[in-house]
Amino acid sequence: MAIQHWEPFREMVSLRDAMNSLLQESFVRPVGLMGDGAALLPLDIAETEDEDEFIVKALLPGVRPEDVHITAHGDSLTIRGEMKAEEEKKGEHYHLRELRHGHFQRTVTLSTPISADKAQAQFENGILTLKLPKAEEAKPKEIKIGGRAQVGAAG
Repeated sequence: MAIQHWEPFREMVSLRDAMNSLLQESFVRPVGLMGDGAALLPLDIAETEDEDEFIVKALLPGVRPEDVHITAHGDSLTIRGEMKAEEEKKGEHYHLRELRHGHFQRTVTLSTPISADKAQAQFENGILTLKLPKAEEAKPKEIKIGGRAQVGAAG
């Protein structure tokens, strides 16, 4: 029986290969990324310096404006739509297909109600920008001592 020299690095490499294989075979997409055709809709929500309105930006590359539907009710905003997949052409076979497609919907609750009738929406270069003025009753009001409430920033 021959004695073999032990090489610890050989075993570490095989362990690394085993872990890589395990992770590659069991990769599960995070919930919401592409489960059941729904795609996560990334948003930026900001408030203007004078606190009169919210600015919402949604990243929608490859989506047509007519495929996007926006609804607002009270302090709730919903953006929904569909990213349509390009159909396979005859004689063309995909090796990898990662472009998102399917229905998407995102509902967020803002900190105060908004005036949906005064809202503005623009869609340019795949970015949806919403300007959502706060409802009058949600704006800060200054109360004078011995007087009535006046519209204006409380200071």
